[in-house]
Amino acid sequence: MLKKWKTLIATLVLTWFLAGAIPAQAFDDHDRDRDRKCEQRIRNAEDKLRDAERKHGEHSRQAQKRRHDLEEARERCHHGDHDRDHDRR
Repeated sequence: MLKKWKTLIATLVLTWFLAGAIPAQAFDDHDRDRDRKCEQRIRNAEDKLRDAERKHGEHSRQAQKRRHDLEEARERCHHGDHDRDHDRR
């Protein structure tokens, strides 16, 4: 009887440990995916800014708008990183 209890407790502890490791990996994958999307958004905004500067000039309103869009993309990424760091503490 005592052996059954030891086996049951060991199984529960192992299950608890493994169950805790799986969500951590899922969160890491989600963070990496979010970082990739964030970097892509910034690259796209940079490309659009370069195109606007080439087509309309560096000080055109189109370039100003694209510059603003780039800053917003960077801010969103920075703000998202800050929120994740805060949540992990």
